[in-house]
Amino acid sequence: MSKIQILYTVGIVVIVLALVFDLGLLNKKHKKVTLKQAFLQTLLWVSLSFAFCGFIWYEEGAVYATKYISAYLMEWTLSIDNIFVFILIFSFFKVDEQEAGRALLVGILLAIIFRIIFIAVGVELIERFHWLLYLFGAFLVYTGIKLFVKKEEEEYNPQESIIYKWVQKIFPVSFVAPPGKYFTREHNRLHITPLAVVVLLLAGTDIVFALDSIPTVVSLVRSGPMVPFSEADIVVIYSSNIFAVLGLRSLFFLLRGAVDRFAYLQQGIAVVLVFVGVKMLIEYFGIHISIYISLAVIIACLGGSVLYSHLHHLAKNQDSQSV
Repeated sequence: MSKIQILYTVGIVVIVLALVFDLGLLNKKHKKVTLKQAFLQTLLWVSLSFAFCGFIWYEEGAVYATKYISAYLMEWTLSIDNIFVFILIFSFFKVDEQEAGRALLVGILLAIIFRIIFIAVGVELIERFHWLLYLFGAFLVYTGIKLFVKKEEEEYNPQESIIYKWVQKIFPVSFVAPPGKYFTREHNRLHITPLAVVVLLLAGTDIVFALDSIPTVVSLVRSGPMVPFSEADIVVIYSSNIFAVLGLRSLFFLLRGAVDRFAYLQQGIAVVLVFVGVKMLIEYFGIHISIYISLAVIIACLGGSVLYSHLHHLAKNQDSQSV
């Protein structure tokens, strides 16, 4: 077997075994996920992701390992921002805690399927039409600036989202369905339930987030201007995306009560998006920023925003206690 075949095989085996362990052994039907259990599952996924990074280093060297960890950290942090939207969706539809895990699982698996398709299409388009990179770069700069200046009161409302309106137009929805069901019959007609709507919203929301994350990861992994993607690059793009998304479910239960502790995370993400967008745009002039510099910027921006959020949260608590 070639190195690439080994990477694919090991990655698939690790992901499948981890899924079986995570879903079959750690999670039981109709059982609430405790904070301790969510922490252990999150630790499991993060440990496996870093272990796979070590395997990439062993097989392909430090450059590809750095590409992987840069892409993974970017995806993982964007996933945290994604989770806060998931929390609003579950709250809006009053999803029972015991059903939240199942809804997340189905939504995440759908999101993985869509991401695999989007990555394949995106890589092929970039290989054929190099100028698309500059459009993606401009889009990331615009998205980053918009995210940075976004006000806290502009909260996501599932009922006003395009995805929710589209679901209501396509599918008849029953709001008197039995709990835990995705489909039900009313007046001899098949209806989807609010739980099914939640699953579609989760998958659709992740697709919207992927419009930012996939171009970002693709830019981080590319070796330079006009340089075609290697097979190892493709492995890094797929594996970093899938590992980050698979950890979403346990991360959701870990962070659902900690929204205030990441108040400025979106600003850190915004700066990184602008940086990656500029990185893509300046390649037009033959300037390529090293993956090591990219990794340092990602860690500095995201780590700094989390630290600042934590300090702001502590100061806010102290002020409230002193009043």
